[in-house]
Amino acid sequence: MHVSVVLFTADLRLHDHPPLRAACDGRGRVVPLFVRDRAVDAAGFAVPNRLAFLADCLRDLDAGLRARGGRLVVRSGDVVEEVCRVAAEADADEVHMAADVSAYARAREGRLRRALEGAGRRLHVHETVTTVVAPGAVTPAASDHFAVFTPYLRQWSRLSPRPVLAAPRALRVPDGVRSEPLPDRADLAGRAGLSPGLARGGETEGRRRLAAWLRGPVARYEDRHDDLAGDATSRLSPHLHFGTLSPGEVVHRARRAGGPGAESFVRQLAWRDFHRQVLAARPAVAAADYRTRHDRWRTGPGAEADAAAWRAGRTGFPLVDAGLRQLRHEGWMHNRARLLTASFLTKTLYVDWRVGARHFLSLLVDGDVANNQLNWQWAAGTGTDSRPHRVLNPVVQARRYDPDGAYVRRWVPELAGVSGRAVHEPWTLPDAERAGLGYPAPVIGLAEGLARFREARGLT
Repeated sequence: MHVSVVLFTADLRLHDHPPLRAACDGRGRVVPLFVRDRAVDAAGFAVPNRLAFLADCLRDLDAGLRARGGRLVVRSGDVVEEVCRVAAEADADEVHMAADVSAYARAREGRLRRALEGAGRRLHVHETVTTVVAPGAVTPAASDHFAVFTPYLRQWSRLSPRPVLAAPRALRVPDGVRSEPLPDRADLAGRAGLSPGLARGGETEGRRRLAAWLRGPVARYEDRHDDLAGDATSRLSPHLHFGTLSPGEVVHRARRAGGPGAESFVRQLAWRDFHRQVLAARPAVAAADYRTRHDRWRTGPGAEADAAAWRAGRTGFPLVDAGLRQLRHEGWMHNRARLLTASFLTKTLYVDWRVGARHFLSLLVDGDVANNQLNWQWAAGTGTDSRPHRVLNPVVQARRYDPDGAYVRRWVPELAGVSGRAVHEPWTLPDAERAGLGYPAPVIGLAEGLARFREARGLT
């Protein structure tokens, strides 16, 4: 009997899953497989927040498979070795998996293809599983990728996502293919770095959130997506990162909802694809500047102390600190706060963007190489931003996007009792009142930070 292995990676769902549907349409037996990649652990990407969310996703995926007569097989080790081992145990003819864009993922795919072909088996790699549009499907005339978002968006918007695929109704798993026990979020209880407010994972939860978002809140997205206190974004990024939602299906459903809010929301999915096509074309940008500004980033004890204060949410700038404390508590941060905290570290404190990117990846449940690294480079002015020297002023940003101070008071309890605009500028309070807050003085004056940055970039 024909047997296929489906290797799940960042696509932990049953709905709109081309590799799974291709395997099931073969009318044979299917081995749904997830391999806990030891190389990912060794590289430091297996942090508690993502491991906890992953555990939820795998348990939900297994439950969905069991409802259809199947089960999830979980292994740990080298992905190539484990896939080949499972394929041999099941006497499988072929393996199906989703395409990915990182240098590591592409090298892993090449190793897997060679190993399978050496054993007389085939590897089928499917595009548009984790993206709306394949990375190489939209390119300018004279380059292998777009370096500016707006022209990319114009071409991206002209393409229709492939049709949405239904989840398989039933599948059969061959007998005798062993599985490790499923991980459990409870196993991580008490681990340092596990955020107490971390959201739940899994396709069931992701689809519930998407349906609720499209029933109404998306209509206000265009007007309210930068409202920090209003929390008016979809919070679907963790589900897109782990693939419990199909980005193509999300676009289809958002466009059906229609309106300016939905259009603005779909534009965020285009940004996600944009970063993936940049990374696919320039894999080195995971660690190196896309466009160097020849920065001589600060190092030494002073820079280290500033970075430590930034990580702890103790910079003395309330909106910056609020964002970083939200990150620590939830494993997630509002996008406007991400932009501001990144600008503050790289341009006001003039600390290397890689320091901030590592901190984000240590906590963000949606942290991935493409979005995290390239958004950090955008903020630092070393990426695709057409205004690389812009500096976001935390006080101006606070007045604009948290005018009542509700976001700051939520995440910086030391300032909960401060009324009016002083919540964003506590250094203006009388000395006695300020001393009683237990909140630090600013680590630097904004004018001083701006002057240092402009001098470092040769703008003076």
